[in-house]
Amino acid sequence: MAIPFKRSAIIALAATIGLLSGGAQAEGKISIAQQFGIGYLILDVVRDQKLIEKHGKEQGIDIKVDWNSISGATAMNEALLAGALDVVSAGVPPMLTIWDRTKGKQNVKAIASLGSMPNYLLTNNPNVKTLKDFTDKDRIAVPAAGVGFQSRTLQIETAKEFGNENFKKFDNISVSLPHPDATSALISGGSEINSHFSSPPFQYQALENKNVHKVLSSYDVLGGQATFNVLYTTEKFHDENPKTYKAFYDALAEAEKIIKADKPAAAQTYIRVEQSKLALPFVEKIVSDPEIDFTITPQRTFIYAEKLQELGVLKNKAASWKDYFFEEAHGGAGS
Repeated sequence: MAIPFKRSAIIALAATIGLLSGGAQAEGKISIAQQFGIGYLILDVVRDQKLIEKHGKEQGIDIKVDWNSISGATAMNEALLAGALDVVSAGVPPMLTIWDRTKGKQNVKAIASLGSMPNYLLTNNPNVKTLKDFTDKDRIAVPAAGVGFQSRTLQIETAKEFGNENFKKFDNISVSLPHPDATSALISGGSEINSHFSSPPFQYQALENKNVHKVLSSYDVLGGQATFNVLYTTEKFHDENPKTYKAFYDALAEAEKIIKADKPAAAQTYIRVEQSKLALPFVEKIVSDPEIDFTITPQRTFIYAEKLQELGVLKNKAASWKDYFFEEAHGGAGS
């Protein structure tokens, strides 16, 4: 991967804050952070084709865009609240957590979905076929243990299997590790990390190894196609930078259309922007997977809002998905 990932959330946060000026950006500037994997293809297309700059000119402004890479939702959220970043990206649960905690204060809300795609819980332990087979000897790698998309999805499924009071049952065997490192550990074996709640393209890469198998899909938990990652920002940035925000949102919408119009070209964009060493046919296969939909329209996010509030993770009860998305996203058939 070309964009070097940080070895810890703390290092990533410190580096980001050190590089960027604090405080709200003026109209015509936007700093964006993404994580790793094909789940960020929409942003790769936006970046590659300079779509924010293009739509900014349509608004009559020149927009300076700062791109950053961070692993883990915790670092993303801390950087956003510290004013080091304007827009961050993570799974639906971390976004809901910061929406919940900032309600009535910074009022963080989601901008758009980055697409619906399954995340697979994988293992190289032949004895693990279902959640009930995991023991204290197993270790499950996730980007942000206990709080990230994968951990929250696992907690929701754990609550179904073992009761709401035990929803954190597997937190004690979860380890925070970026997807690239976790994938390497899973494929090579011999590490304490024998399982990984993965994401595309890493899960497909891991499954090419005969010793790795799937235990669970996030789609199993959510009952079908569902949003993986979202982009989010503060009310302050949204309200004080209307032209920049509109240019960004319009850029995302155009990137969705570009991907759907030519998926082989989108696969090439991913390899080029991420400087990925994955084979082009392999990436094309993932981009064309019928389980994956690169759409900015949120899908099944409200399931997380309901379940996490029921489990006590969220204090505030959302009436609908529109409560935690800014109004620009309300026009689509979201959920």
